[in-house]
Amino acid sequence: MKKRNFTILPALLLSASCIFTGISVQAQETEETQQTETASDAAALPDYSLEENWAYCETADTEKEADVFFICPTVYGGTEDSYNMAMDDEESRESFLGATNMEKGIYDENSRFFAPYYRQAGLNAYELSDEEREPYLASAYEDISAAFDYYMEEYNEGRPIILAGFSQGADLSIRLLKEKFDDADLNDQLIACYAIGWRITEDEMEEYPHLKFAAGEDDTGVIIAFNSEAEDVTSSLIIPEGTKTLCINPLNWKTDETPADKTLNKGACFTDYSGEITEEIPELTGTYIDPVRGALKVTDVTPEEYPASLSIFEDGVYHLYDYQFFYRNLLENVNVRTEAYLSENAIEDAA
Repeated sequence: MKKRNFTILPALLLSASCIFTGISVQAQETEETQQTETASDAAALPDYSLEENWAYCETADTEKEADVFFICPTVYGGTEDSYNMAMDDEESRESFLGATNMEKGIYDENSRFFAPYYRQAGLNAYELSDEEREPYLASAYEDISAAFDYYMEEYNEGRPIILAGFSQGADLSIRLLKEKFDDADLNDQLIACYAIGWRITEDEMEEYPHLKFAAGEDDTGVIIAFNSEAEDVTSSLIIPEGTKTLCINPLNWKTDETPADKTLNKGACFTDYSGEITEEIPELTGTYIDPVRGALKVTDVTPEEYPASLSIFEDGVYHLYDYQFFYRNLLENVNVRTEAYLSENAIEDAA
């Protein structure tokens, strides 16, 4: 199979469907500068009553019975003196909408779709240490928290919720679960959280006992997460050496090492910025879960065919393809869990 080429906007960091060429960001900033920028950003908290601050805000009363709150992956590259996207950055907003469209089709078949613009951390923030990066992620999370609060107050009206995000969006969706969903009533509204492309550990589950990780294909109120890589990868930005993350296999929906043959892959789909599927390949990859690190090991493809492309990733890290490789399986699973939730609650209401 030939090496794959994708044309994308060069600001996009961790969008599962985008490949970058020749991006190398050197993050060199003092603590004083970081604090100044973070304080400046904090003063610019977006007003989510304004339609312009939503990439999608599908408030129309439709027959769809659930809502998706989606958190976009990183589309902002950053500059020498900027580590968070500005809300009025039109080029980044265009990339933001495109990256959202590329994943929207997985989630919106049976749900209204909400996706706020936010001051996401830039690609250059991922060149920093965890400690140095955190202020910029905290600024991003402030926006997501405010957007979710506004969504709940103005739009939700008790509807079931799917949280979804990829990469930085997955990180922020897990933060949202930790902070907001210890409320029992809100937790009861959760169909699932698709936090794809970021880690979640047993220690975090113990610290936040209201969190539940998925155990199968149709349990609800759970986190679905996985991180794709080649079989010989032993460390990555997402799963550093010595870290073990929880994982569910999107081909067989098991959490142990049981391998899934590529015949279970219902279709890898590659989408463009309009959300259209430009190429579909059934039975592209098989998978199994690494029992040591919790990574999702992907078989039947090579790093030469699907390069990591970003300097922050080692060869063989398939982060950029996390949802592309398993698009049809994910789409089906979103519908399965939604139907399971609605059926469970219909029975409870009848009782």
